[in-house]
Amino acid sequence: MAFGNLTELLLLGRESDLQSERGVSCEGELPAASDPALVDRAKKARAALGSRAMILGHHYQRDEVIAFADITGDSFKLAQAAASNPEAELVIFCGVHFMAESADILTSANQKVILPDLAAGCSMADMAGAAQVDAAWAHFQKVGIAGRTIPITYMNSTAAIKSFTGANGGAVCTSSNAQRAMSWAFERGEKIFFLPDQHLGRNTAILHLGLEVSDCVVWNPWKPQGGLTDQELLGAKVILWRGHCSVHGRFSLQNVHDVRERLPGVQVLVHPECQNEVVMAADVVGSTEMIIKTVAASAPGSKWAIGTELNLVQRLARSNPDKEVVFLDKTVCYCSTMNRIDLPHLVWAMENLVAGRILNQITVEEKTAHFARVALERMLALP
Repeated sequence: MAFGNLTELLLLGRESDLQSERGVSCEGELPAASDPALVDRAKKARAALGSRAMILGHHYQRDEVIAFADITGDSFKLAQAAASNPEAELVIFCGVHFMAESADILTSANQKVILPDLAAGCSMADMAGAAQVDAAWAHFQKVGIAGRTIPITYMNSTAAIKSFTGANGGAVCTSSNAQRAMSWAFERGEKIFFLPDQHLGRNTAILHLGLEVSDCVVWNPWKPQGGLTDQELLGAKVILWRGHCSVHGRFSLQNVHDVRERLPGVQVLVHPECQNEVVMAADVVGSTEMIIKTVAASAPGSKWAIGTELNLVQRLARSNPDKEVVFLDKTVCYCSTMNRIDLPHLVWAMENLVAGRILNQITVEEKTAHFARVALERMLALP
């Protein structure tokens, strides 16, 4: 996590303090995970909220949470759902902080977005601080490339980074539409500034845009001038931010070799957030939605080793009993922050809403929201 986000963590801690001062705290109120009545309480609270509420559940959530989601999907699908359901007064977002921010930006002023646990963040999003990105852009201006560079930010970024992107002529993308977003950017400029996930940017450029590894350089915010010479910046077509997903970044080329050896005939299916050498060694590469559809459409008896978050892989294995579905890495790796949203937190949030208490509301101040909305709407308008 970037040190630049320490202030944000302190603010989140202050929010917890404020809730305690108001007599509203997770401590003593959050239902125990072993509470045998928890599912019934969830059903009762959900029924009481009725059509006033919409529950969005990301594919990486636990099964106990997905069971109560009105809409499940990846970040792109959930962003669309948030934008297209103005009737829901309450949007309960079972995902991570940046997703809830995007929902708040895209929903109407009378809608409230709730994140059941404020600690559900994203390490990748935290790798790109607003001040760091501003400093990089200032250097691009000094070198003379800013006017020819279009920023593209992955959905897995803070509202501040989305706002920077919108203000500088760029758009948001997801793993589902990164190719379209980067093609759109090249129609408008000579270079792309892709952040915060270097792997998605590199893999999209190489697999789908016909670029070479040498066309991409990595900007390291912890080094002077990003660790790059002016000549390297002038010659690059894609400038990648030095960020990554802690889950997908752990898969290795050795994992691919090992699974092929122990499971003959297996097909390796990975997410484009994986390292380039893993992606190049895989049989199929695609977004979360594409991974789900690929396995579902495959022939009975087929074997799949999947490189993505473990909750989803386990769910795919259960929903496709006629196929062999395994995790690419033999060691367990859940998304630790995504897993903070559990049934006790969801019940706690819903029961408080039923009682008229709105807790953990996510709001983005209007100046930031304005240009973040511009970047998100550019993404939603992509063909």
